Amino acid sequence: MVALSDEIFLTVEEYLKLEEESPIKHEYIDGQVYAMSGTTDTHNTIALNFASLIRNHLRGTNGRVYFADVKAQIEKRNRFLLSRFACYL
Repeated sequence: MVALSDEIFLTVEEYLKLEEESPIKHEYIDGQVYAMSGTTDTHNTIALNFASLIRNHLRGTNGRVYFADVKAQIEKRNRFLLSRFACYL
């Protein structure tokens, strides 16, 4: 991750507005914004295999697996993090 600036702190609303307009995805941690790098073919293959294993394990339950860039808000920690896949139970 690369910080946009050590001196600029954004509100959650400012961060979400930035994300709407930016071609680059970012994570938000305590007011600071970090640009996220792209992925590689190897990374995507590993992530997809892992997501598939979890999906097979959850078959027949109410659990869901998503394979994409998923933005997760962690309110208690004042963060928005990106995940390559997410599992909801």
